[in-house]
Amino acid sequence: MKSIKFSKTNIADKDIKLVEKIIKSGWLTHGKFTTDFENQFKKYTKSKYAVSVSSCTAGLHLSCLASGFKKGDEIIVPAQTHTATAHAVEYTGARAIFADVDILTGNISLESIKKNITKKTKGVIIVHMAGYPCEVDKILNFCKKKKIVLLEDCAHAVGTKFKKKHVGNFGISGSFSFYPTKQITTGEGGMVLTNDYDFYKKIKSLKAFGIDKDIKDRKKQGDYDVKSLGFNYRMTDFQAALGLNQIVKYTINLRQRHIIAKRYIKNFMNNKKIKHMPYSKNCSFFIFQIFCKNRDKILKELKNKKIGVSVHYSNALPKMTYYKKKYNLNIGKFKNADSYGCTNISLPVYPKLKMTEVDKICKTIIGLI
Repeated sequence: MKSIKFSKTNIADKDIKLVEKIIKSGWLTHGKFTTDFENQFKKYTKSKYAVSVSSCTAGLHLSCLASGFKKGDEIIVPAQTHTATAHAVEYTGARAIFADVDILTGNISLESIKKNITKKTKGVIIVHMAGYPCEVDKILNFCKKKKIVLLEDCAHAVGTKFKKKHVGNFGISGSFSFYPTKQITTGEGGMVLTNDYDFYKKIKSLKAFGIDKDIKDRKKQGDYDVKSLGFNYRMTDFQAALGLNQIVKYTINLRQRHIIAKRYIKNFMNNKKIKHMPYSKNCSFFIFQIFCKNRDKILKELKNKKIGVSVHYSNALPKMTYYKKKYNLNIGKFKNADSYGCTNISLPVYPKLKMTEVDKICKTIIGLI
């Protein structure tokens, strides 16, 4: 039986040759391709500034630091997300406060944020789960009124828009992921968007040890100062080169993702035992999420049939030992997040996935329900 993979990269042969050329040149960091990739990403998202980083987690961490989060502060995050979202808060000494999510989109809502607001609340991090956009305008307006910082975790959201505006442009920053399963990959890597110049300068400095000058801006070798405690969160030049052509051609990638998502919906629409994420022209469909009561049994059978699927994410963060013990959390407060974690199956959505394979996935799952 021919297997169906959960993900396949969208890397062209010429991208691989370019990476090889850069590696052979010996100029592996601080090169032109990092700048080119940042500029192309900035152009695609229509953001003023873009900074490449070593991962989305690094981008979130830097954004939390640049926002001034510190011990004693509370930052609201969704209870259903990758642990990196909350970890980025905890790295600063601030406390991650969990809010429940929508049962089908997995997104945090304004109502759930309001329930967790205190005098200590200094920020909110929203996550566009599976590429589905949050109701950003309502959340942003609320944050402005309360004078709290809004950050966007856009790890799933290359190509996601809200009211014709690319996500990552609403909060003070948006952090993107280029992990191998994502819409665009650089192996590991990420990008931080911002439209605030001072915030941009902070991120630029913090990602490179707190150094105040890029190599190209130094009048003589070693001529720089360190003005803050920074990190080594840089992306290599060959990683940037790998991502460059993918973002240039991303419109084609995104168009195919929507075709696949519509096919999933068509195949599942008459089955009452399968719930699925809603369709939206603004969603980038990193994956296509369905929800089934006998999820674990289905996962086992799909594996036996060599059909690649995944779970995003099995355990809501309040169930994770680190957070549960540290804050004595009661998972009963996060019913939607818990249900989402126990029932979701992530189906593949990538340009090389054939419609016959989509149909096979759907037919197999329906037969297992």
